[in-house]
Amino acid sequence: MFHRAALTGAKFEMSRLTQATVVLATILIGSVSAVAQEPSWVEVKCSRYRNAWDEALARTKGKGLGQEFLDRHESFLASGCRTKADVCPRSAEEMALANMMVVAAMNAGTASTFPPFACPR
Repeated sequence: MFHRAALTGAKFEMSRLTQATVVLATILIGSVSAVAQEPSWVEVKCSRYRNAWDEALARTKGKGLGQEFLDRHESFLASGCRTKADVCPRSAEEMALANMMVVAAMNAGTASTFPPFACPR
């Protein structure tokens, strides 16, 4: 009988130890997830740039912007602003918008090379 009582006590202690381990693991995993959820600098820049793009399109109403220009720019945004610069402004309106976006990007804390504007030589 003494042996059974000791065993029950050991199970109780193991159970408390297991519970403490689970709680500690949950806290650690939660801490790692919180750190992992912080956006990278590229993600922050892209978010700021996307907001500026949306504002610029709303102001200009897309007048004078070609479909290729818009499609390539959308691809840049869809990539998380990580693709090679290949959005070539051809019309006066596209050039004005590209210039506006370079200034907006710099105002948002990014370099002037961040926007995706480049034309083949």
